[in-house]
Amino acid sequence: MKTWLKILAVVLILYTIIGGFLFSVPRLNIVNETIRALYFHVPMWFGMVALFLVSTYYSIQYLRNPTFEKETYALEFATTGLVLGMLGIFTGMIWANYTWGSPWHGDPKQNGAAISLLVYLAYFVLRGSVENEDQRARLSAVYNIFAFCAMIPLIFIIPRMTSSMHPGSGGNPGFNMYDLDSRMRMVFYPAVIGWILLGIWIATLRVRVRLLNEKLLNLENE
Repeated sequence: MKTWLKILAVVLILYTIIGGFLFSVPRLNIVNETIRALYFHVPMWFGMVALFLVSTYYSIQYLRNPTFEKETYALEFATTGLVLGMLGIFTGMIWANYTWGSPWHGDPKQNGAAISLLVYLAYFVLRGSVENEDQRARLSAVYNIFAFCAMIPLIFIIPRMTSSMHPGSGGNPGFNMYDLDSRMRMVFYPAVIGWILLGIWIATLRVRVRLLNEKLLNLENE
């Protein structure tokens, strides 16, 4: 990842944290100041989806032309995406606790998000249960593609078809009334970019570490 992108990621995250807590927000019934969670909860999910998409891409590339590097990219981007997904769950629970009265309501989008993360957790369980490296890599690549395909309807389609308290689902209005406010746009959009870039940076660092460890292991075995 290029240096200027790393700097941009740090700047945007710092800007999100500072602006998210200090900039004024529109006063809305019930939501009130808790709308500030929008700057963290939603961008983390954007980052998660972006990282899972990159991971799926490398899994497809691995099945076409297997290499250790492609498998590593698929694994580490899925790992970092899962971490952002968990952070998204936790920040969403904090937000829900103040706006809905409790951290977990069994809302369709909450349940879909939880199931999606469990599906991805199974990806790592699968990797740990197969000893043969080639077989593990192939099975993991196929499962990773399945996990991404399962996540899309669980998070983006089913909640919109059922009754949901989340904005933009079950007939509830989306965030148009919020993100049309110029004060919130100034923080929200940079936050989305910042969390995606931060996730990519962390994932690429993990890739470099794993590839370096593999080279050192090969040198020791020679």
